[in-house]
Amino acid sequence: MTVLAPARRPTSTPLPLPLLLLLLLSPSLLGTPNCSFPHNPISSNFKDKFNKLSDYLLQDYPVTLAANLQDEQLCGKLWRLVLAQRWMEQLKTVAGLKMQELLETVNTEIHFVTLCAFQPLPSCLRFVQTNISHLLQDTVAQLEVMKRWITHRNFSQCLELRCQPDPSTALPPRIPGAQEATQVPAPASQSLLLLLLLLPTALLLLPATVWCLFRQQQGPRCGEPGSPRGGDGEGLELEAPTPGWG
Repeated sequence: MTVLAPARRPTSTPLPLPLLLLLLLSPSLLGTPNCSFPHNPISSNFKDKFNKLSDYLLQDYPVTLAANLQDEQLCGKLWRLVLAQRWMEQLKTVAGLKMQELLETVNTEIHFVTLCAFQPLPSCLRFVQTNISHLLQDTVAQLEVMKRWITHRNFSQCLELRCQPDPSTALPPRIPGAQEATQVPAPASQSLLLLLLLLPTALLLLPATVWCLFRQQQGPRCGEPGSPRGGDGEGLELEAPTPGWG
């Protein structure tokens, strides 16, 4: 008689501690931000959907566009689609039933941006008011470019919208010829030095000039015979001024 031994239950080998820690700390488990699209989420007829929506909308309905987003080749277009998708969601809350259907159809073309963990909008972002037609045209323009290379790029570095530098804090642009302009005051400084050297002489000659002008009205001219500077002693002699002491 053969006695069958009970089947041995397979035992699982516990994972080594270093491997277990590595799995727990894996970026995929920690939720490391990733923003890539292996399959193209933009349909081939997205323009038709936007055109149909545009026919039903008031063309001058007020919306806003970002005025100071950084103009980056990789991230800039994605950022504009993020803002446009938020507008679609907001418009659906105030639209009628038919308009909600059209907005949702358009929203499906840009809803892929919600798959990326974008940071909250920065406080430096400024908006300018425009109309809905401009917003739709801008969105179509961004989708046209994104559709060609969205599956070939990784947008993980674009998860934080960035503003352009504030012009008030940016360094002033260098103007050609500015260096030459800083050298112009050199002749002026030389003229000032010459003026300071001649000033004492001018002050010494001033009393004699005033006296000559006075004598022209009273008698012979300065330097003529009979004047104090005539040299023949026949003119009126000037009394030497008496000092204030002695």
